[in-house]
Amino acid sequence: MRIGMMSAASQGPEGIDAVVAEAKRAEEAGYATLWVPNIMGLDAMTALAIAGRATQRIEVGTAVVPTYPRHPHAMAQQALSTAAACGGRFSLGIGLSHKIVIDDMLGMSYEKPARHMAEYLEVLGPLLRGESVDHKGELYRVSAPLQVPGATSVPLLVAALGPVMLKLAGRMSDGTITWMTGPKTLADHIIPKISQAASAAGRPAPRVVCGLPVLVARDVAAARETISKALAIYGTLPSYRAMLDREGAAAPGDVAICGDEAHVEAALDHLAEIGVTDFNAFIVPVEEGALERTEALIRARAGASH
Repeated sequence: MRIGMMSAASQGPEGIDAVVAEAKRAEEAGYATLWVPNIMGLDAMTALAIAGRATQRIEVGTAVVPTYPRHPHAMAQQALSTAAACGGRFSLGIGLSHKIVIDDMLGMSYEKPARHMAEYLEVLGPLLRGESVDHKGELYRVSAPLQVPGATSVPLLVAALGPVMLKLAGRMSDGTITWMTGPKTLADHIIPKISQAASAAGRPAPRVVCGLPVLVARDVAAARETISKALAIYGTLPSYRAMLDREGAAAPGDVAICGDEAHVEAALDHLAEIGVTDFNAFIVPVEEGALERTEALIRARAGASH
């Protein structure tokens, strides 16, 4: 299992310089990947194109870019350009986002999300592989070339949680990237469904990138409570709430990997055993010394897996 880290810099006040510095530090520490969310801060692909120019080895990726605001041809063009800037070390993670963002905040229709994603992948997937597209669907009608100098095929990951989305991801992408989804749900729901869909489509075993908060802590109860408060929004968004309910988790802190070094090590071992290919660590400092202890453990794991 490859070890990566989730960036918080793209949402902070320091801007692109902080993302570049974080990518350099992650590479030096031995992390395999750096994942940048695309929320209401920096554009993740723009930031990663610049960070990719400042690094040599580390893979960078988005976790994730919402699909509705970007036409799939425009998404492919930017992704291929980012990959060219990174020397082919870029993976594109995409997702539907949420009704509260797409409909309520951006004023776009969030209707027919499964149909939207199916057609989106029909257009986006071939373009990312350097193939031509001639798609005439209900939502998209695309017949346009795309040639980005220096670009190579871009791995595509879909943030898939429900059965329909997992089937689409397995059939039409390289894997999935999850958030707020615990090990029981991954083992019983996410990994079997996407793997079955990929196998039925004759595709290789899918990549499964698992993103979770992680913390080496002495006071586990207090740490989980703090994490739940800091990430409370994820307990209210329907797609994540459904995954928490599947896990039997009342709040986001309940799916965090939280405990002493031995507990965290065992939890990471278990994720690898159930078929997670990449762990995306979101380190949440809660108590004094916790950040340093957690980073030391995760970096040691990253170095060992590299």
